[in-house]
Amino acid sequence: MSRRKTERLLNLVICLLATRRPLSAEQIRHAVPGYDAGNDEAFQRMFERDKTELREIGIPVEVHRDPWDDEPGYRIMRQAYELPEITLEADEAAVLGLAAQVWQRATLAEAAGGALLKLRAAGVETEEYAAGPLELRVDTRDPAFPGLWEAVRDRRIVRFDYRAAGSEVLLTRTVEPWGVVSRRGRWYLVGHDRERDAPRVFRLSRISGTVTPVGRPGAVTVPEGVDIRSMVGYRDSLVAERVATVRVREGTCQWLRQVGSVRPGADGWDVVTIDFADPQWLAGSIVGFAADAEVLDPPDVRDAVIRRLKGTLA
Repeated sequence: MSRRKTERLLNLVICLLATRRPLSAEQIRHAVPGYDAGNDEAFQRMFERDKTELREIGIPVEVHRDPWDDEPGYRIMRQAYELPEITLEADEAAVLGLAAQVWQRATLAEAAGGALLKLRAAGVETEEYAAGPLELRVDTRDPAFPGLWEAVRDRRIVRFDYRAAGSEVLLTRTVEPWGVVSRRGRWYLVGHDRERDAPRVFRLSRISGTVTPVGRPGAVTVPEGVDIRSMVGYRDSLVAERVATVRVREGTCQWLRQVGSVRPGADGWDVVTIDFADPQWLAGSIVGFAADAEVLDPPDVRDAVIRRLKGTLA
């Protein structure tokens, strides 16, 4: 199954689970990313296929016919969809936890959240708790993550440009990836650096440009007994924490408000202070809020945000 189709089916399930009342096909068409909003016949064929596939794998898509409405409505009842309580061993729970973190990173969560917003904007009531699983629990907005995750999965060598701590110089690195690890809200690549012929840890926020696969899949072998989490923990403990001051518009930038300390400002703005270690990581976290966030201090974080915004504009 293609990634596009997988995302569409997942978004359809989330929408039908989240709604408090059955949705018409037209509402689903405009809310779920992936459906053709311009071709009626193509949408009907695709929607019918999607409903059939979901039912074949055991997802109960119900049809509700209201005599007062011209079109039937569709919904997935949570009680029929949810599994009974499952008991897992510790190792099984750890694997599922890792998979959940990766899904929360993916564009699937972002697209699904957008679908729920469309439903609410159209006046469709959704369950309040439905948005919970769609929230990003770990910051993985680093553009390098998808390419590195696939390289680790496929055991494939990668090449990328990397900016070392405290430097603006980009150096090309060729790495045999062993794993991608999250620690304290930051993501790291652990692997064998071919240029230095030694194990190294790379912070994803310092990778610039495209991650390029080199050679064939299956070429990387992870050494026996290597503990990539401890390697990342040791490196992270050497980095001193600093404090940034960010001006944010009232009612916006909820993630910044959650990770920092907020005090009232003036003229519709608040001031947030945030502890950080890596200016590039913080800049990548702030830049997505665009005109709703302005870095006041320190200068290197402010410059990093400006540099990213100029790059986007170019």
